[in-house]
Amino acid sequence: MTNAVVLDDIRKSYHDVTAVDGLSLTIPEGQTLALCGANGAGKSTTIGMLLGVITPDSGHARLYDRDPTQAVQRGLVGAMQQEGGTPPRVTVKELLTFIRATYPNPLPMAEVVATAQIAGLERKRVDRLSGGQRQRVRFAMALAGDPRLLVLDEPTAALDVRARREFWAAMRRLTDQGKTIVFATHYLEEADRQADRIVVLAEGRIAAEGTGADIKAAAELAAGSPLEDAFLALIAHKPLP
Repeated sequence: MTNAVVLDDIRKSYHDVTAVDGLSLTIPEGQTLALCGANGAGKSTTIGMLLGVITPDSGHARLYDRDPTQAVQRGLVGAMQQEGGTPPRVTVKELLTFIRATYPNPLPMAEVVATAQIAGLERKRVDRLSGGQRQRVRFAMALAGDPRLLVLDEPTAALDVRARREFWAAMRRLTDQGKTIVFATHYLEEADRQADRIVVLAEGRIAAEGTGADIKAAAELAAGSPLEDAFLALIAHKPLP
């Protein structure tokens, strides 16, 4: 089985704060993985190192057995980062046309528009979109290169209930095509419903991983307990070795 992502003992500190502390993680191709943790647990830093935009202090990341930067340049990876900016004074269509042109085998524009649920927004300026519309455009930007791996940081933030459901329906269609999806989220119900595997981070390390049932077992809770209770129990203690 091909591994989409291999993180090997990656570490990152900012001055005297350790953001990620020796994290190792392997994600096989075709898996949907949810990365959960409290604010400051290391989720965004982990995603940054996975994508090659943050350099680890030690350890390394590999995407499809390539350096992350090389994998991104080859169009193997599409990313939707939580704080990703969008340029002002351009239309959605102009933005996506430019992004698609940077990839060797981009997804057809019609598929990008349909999958990201942005039909009717193409002629609108990006800086005049609502928060939820801008989030869907960020998703379209991640799809533009027809990547094998999608890395999404808080992808449903600012989306209403209907848009959130439409987003996950699109995700299921992509996983049916064999895409690998890694998403960081604070919505534990989404993680439980949508992910094949959940990884809980605390203090830059993995506190627990597996299915929702595995996470509850790690927190020594009954199978019928809310995943939120398990999450709170796990992050209240020092991560497992």
